[in-house]
Amino acid sequence: MNFIKKLFLPITLPLKFIQEHFKAMLFLLLLFLLFSPKSEQELHPANLVEINLVGPIFDASEVVEKIDAAANDKHVKGVLLNIDSPGGAVAPSIEIAYAIKRLHEIKPVISYAKGTMASGSYYASIWSDEIIANPGSMIGSIGVIMQGADLSGIMEKLGVKTQVVKAGKYKQIGTPDRPWADYEVNELNKVIQGTYDMFSKDVADARGLDIKKRDMYANAHIFTATQAKEVGLVDKLGVSYDAKERLVELADVKNPLWNKEDKFEQLIKKLSATTAVTLHTYFPSLVMK
Repeated sequence: MNFIKKLFLPITLPLKFIQEHFKAMLFLLLLFLLFSPKSEQELHPANLVEINLVGPIFDASEVVEKIDAAANDKHVKGVLLNIDSPGGAVAPSIEIAYAIKRLHEIKPVISYAKGTMASGSYYASIWSDEIIANPGSMIGSIGVIMQGADLSGIMEKLGVKTQVVKAGKYKQIGTPDRPWADYEVNELNKVIQGTYDMFSKDVADARGLDIKKRDMYANAHIFTATQAKEVGLVDKLGVSYDAKERLVELADVKNPLWNKEDKFEQLIKKLSATTAVTLHTYFPSLVMK
């Protein structure tokens, strides 16, 4: 009898262990399935990163966070900024531009215009190593605008009046319940012109252009990709493949591994961009355009 027990010991011992530790083993199995690498991409960290700038720019925090993370990641050797944006608010556009400037000082970065690279989104790209534009893209619109609706006619028909208590002559500037007074328009023009001067100067400095000739490449001109190259706003024409190949070359990467953006995250970004456009239609703000 003892002989038979010893004979089957290699089978009975593992079975006994499984019975006694079944829950623990099941838990470990679940952890392994959840966190185990699913591909070679996950076994080896990405050495090249794509960051997408899509839709109107009203909040730069997420894009800036990704740019800074890529700058600080020792595995990342270069960054491709894919742009399809009409621009947006001044401050967040500048946040992205300066994040790219910081990144450019330590790693190569290519900006790729895959649809529209205009206004604030063009500002975001100017300190890249190179700007590559899809031949069908639209580039430029280097200018600044502030606009808002005059709802006074509708309010009058509805019998609605605004009551205001203010301190400071210019405190009510930009409100949509009445036409803007001449002195208010002049005050806004002061801000608009100052912002435009800053925008066009940064473009000239970053791109090596003559600020005295800014009417040729700025002044809110809209260019095709070919025209933008002629005036010095982009370096090359090409498609996404060309932009990636150029970054691989600049980063000197022998085995390129690219990051992958979650598709659900892409969907949320598109929905957010649509909402932002709708809101901006009815609420004025200072915008690069």
